[in-house]
Amino acid sequence: MSLESVRAFLAAKAPDIEIIELETSTATVALAAEAHGVEPGRIAKTLTLRVGERTLLVVARGDARLDNRKLKETFGAKAKMLDAESVEALTGHPVGGVCPFGLATPLPVYCDVSLRAFDEVIPAAGARHSAVRLSPQRLAELVDAEWVDVCQELVPA
Repeated sequence: MSLESVRAFLAAKAPDIEIIELETSTATVALAAEAHGVEPGRIAKTLTLRVGERTLLVVARGDARLDNRKLKETFGAKAKMLDAESVEALTGHPVGGVCPFGLATPLPVYCDVSLRAFDEVIPAAGARHSAVRLSPQRLAELVDAEWVDVCQELVPA
């Protein structure tokens, strides 16, 4: 069902974007990066957070970690990750396939500036084996996302 809601969303808003379906699981950043042959940062992970009474999505590069101080400064309260059952109930997508497309519940979407390091990112597409490729800017435009800076600075290896 979840993959179908993403198909319907893209058919209506971005028919040129093709859903990539793989035989292997892409449920984690590491698995997705390996399956797509890219570095983990290019995987756009979608995190479902409760901030005070609000629930929202943050899309960030795959190797980024949330910064609690920045989250609190940006959203005005402490953020808490939701459990898998709540995530699926709110988004309609299973953990490992969560994306900001075709949501079961309208939720505000925020894109972290960390995504801008890439010309193309790969978010999931509603299932643990599906994804799409698009620019971070197009991703933000499609879901009417606001850009925020809520991740820790990446330290070069």
